[in-house]
Amino acid sequence: MSEPTTSQPASLVSQSRQGNVLVLTVNNPPVNAFSPGVPEGFHAGLDVAEKDSSVAAVVIIGGGRTFIAGADIKTFDMPREQAPDLRGFISRLDHFPKPVVAAIHGAALGGGFEIALACNYRVAAPGAKVGLPEVKLGVLPGAGGTQRLPRLIGVDKALVMMLGGNPIDAAEAARLGIVDELIEGDLLAGAVKFAANHADARPLPRVSERKVENVDPKMLMDIRNNLKNTHKGQLAPGYIVDLAEIASTKSFTDGWAAEARLFMMAKDSPQSRSLRHLFFADRERAKIPGITRETPVGQIKSVGVIGAGTMGGGIAMNFLNVGLPVTIVETQQDALDRGIATIRKNYENTAKKGRITQDDVEKRIALLTPTLRMEDLKDADLIIEAVFENMDVKKDIFGKLDKVAKPGAILASNTSTLDVNEIAAVTKRPESVIGLHFFSPANVMKLLEIVRADKTSETVLATSLDMAKKIGKVGVVVGVCNGFVGNRMLVPYREQAQYMVLHGANPQDVDAAMHALGMPMGPFEMSDMAGLDIGYASRREAAKKAGTAPESDWSDKLVEMGRKGQKTQGGIYDYPDGRKPVPSPVTEKMISDYRAEKGVTPRKFGQEEATKRLAYGLMNEGAKILEEGIALRSSDIDVIYVNGYGFPAYRGGPMQYASEQGLKNVVKDLESYGVTPAPLLKKLAEEGKTFAQYDAERAKANKSI
Repeated sequence: MSEPTTSQPASLVSQSRQGNVLVLTVNNPPVNAFSPGVPEGFHAGLDVAEKDSSVAAVVIIGGGRTFIAGADIKTFDMPREQAPDLRGFISRLDHFPKPVVAAIHGAALGGGFEIALACNYRVAAPGAKVGLPEVKLGVLPGAGGTQRLPRLIGVDKALVMMLGGNPIDAAEAARLGIVDELIEGDLLAGAVKFAANHADARPLPRVSERKVENVDPKMLMDIRNNLKNTHKGQLAPGYIVDLAEIASTKSFTDGWAAEARLFMMAKDSPQSRSLRHLFFADRERAKIPGITRETPVGQIKSVGVIGAGTMGGGIAMNFLNVGLPVTIVETQQDALDRGIATIRKNYENTAKKGRITQDDVEKRIALLTPTLRMEDLKDADLIIEAVFENMDVKKDIFGKLDKVAKPGAILASNTSTLDVNEIAAVTKRPESVIGLHFFSPANVMKLLEIVRADKTSETVLATSLDMAKKIGKVGVVVGVCNGFVGNRMLVPYREQAQYMVLHGANPQDVDAAMHALGMPMGPFEMSDMAGLDIGYASRREAAKKAGTAPESDWSDKLVEMGRKGQKTQGGIYDYPDGRKPVPSPVTEKMISDYRAEKGVTPRKFGQEEATKRLAYGLMNEGAKILEEGIALRSSDIDVIYVNGYGFPAYRGGPMQYASEQGLKNVVKDLESYGVTPAPLLKKLAEEGKTFAQYDAERAKANKSI
């Protein structure tokens, strides 16, 4: 961009003159958020432009890498009188007497895009993006976006952008009429020239004065009905549709007022608080004790995967997708052939959907080397074991890897429950061993639990975090215990589900209780999908380690009958079409016989009690995990459950949800169910605190972060 000819003293918004054009440049790194100080700088610039007759037009541009990436989310919780007045500034822009041009590069998102929409003209660099992502934070565009965008591009297209929350590129924005001109080369020079050429344009074009084309009421009705599937249980999307309809039927003034009211209702809702909680939680998860910017990060240039089954194949695909060569090892040729065929089939199915080309398929497959020889992993920088969940098998593999792998190679286990310290102990390099718990299907699911063992080096941990980011995973660092964070919390969750069925509920009602919370699957549907035999084997492995006899319940008897879930077309449910669960007469009889055997008199469980028993069981175990230090923060637990287990994002994760319910209420309910509240949960309840406050206090005291 061109250098200004003159400049004012440094501030968040600098002023410079280029001919008869005043340039206002936002300098609020890293993303030029609309935070305190920015509106003051803008108003000062507009004051100069308004009073100085030699200024014919104004250009607003972002310094650094981007335009204005949006409002500072931290200001959402500020008292209104302290928060930056975005609506006030935009209202002034809308009535400004001289042409104002938004020069967009990088990203103009949320409030930043609303500023651009309030300008008379918009020009953009070809690589720029614009969008209104507010719905992802449980709110809506609150500074005119719901009223201006429909006036600019039509209600239908505006709703696609606002309900999806995804940005569009500059070329698409120009095609839609959002951007008036794409500028190749120097954006500032082009914007100044554009502004000078339009300096005398009168009347000034104002989006707020445009009329919206007639809207088909049926289209709006269809969109509202579709929200039940695309945004189930969420408030903000419905408000957005209402406001788009207002834009098409009422004046801009009416819509502007309605938008302000509905924005505050959405912002102050538990849903928005929870989604904002997750926004910050996702940023906090990268803050790890012992890991700093100075921590060395290793280079992963080649990967080995042991096991070509469902997990191994899915794990391999993550690396093939980003152009990393993978050597995949099996013990039998037929198993290896099946695994490679499955990987190819997955890629070809993706190509049929148009997401990749057939050429992409061939390039990725060409990066894959199948072998029956462990020795062929000798040059790999990262080796991930993905075999059956059995400690003896895994220890045998790691003993062999210790002899084969090159010095400095990371040796990782995809174990979902087992002790990574015990696995590491069979090697002479425990500092190189880490747990990388991918979630099934591994080529689709975003979550990656990164299990830090006692002797895992900081470099190995930092490299694993970096690797997770490069392959598009949400990496969360956890400690070693049975089941780590996610699967350990499923133990009391499952116990509550089993308890309710034993005492009178049926499996479908228990699952429906979690659907009511917003979960895509209940505990029994999830067990069937994962395979009942997985949990069956895990519980027996744990009992073996503890030196106790495994306890069997009615669902274990199903496994012993050969009913393992979806993969056998029968588990807790029947699967006549292979996917959709149908209540099973076999299971109903098994449950009835089991109740009679245990002498249980069935009773009814209401949906509210069932939901609380299940959700609070997760939370209670989460509090224990947090106090033990297995999770660094309660927000890490929330990130794990939203990204790996389908906990609805608008509930914020189990720990945030507990805080929204009130921890005193959670403790009271747990005690009424005969469940002992975790000490930390009880302590926070007595102190009237939330888990987020606990995280903040720990961070401030620097006890774990």
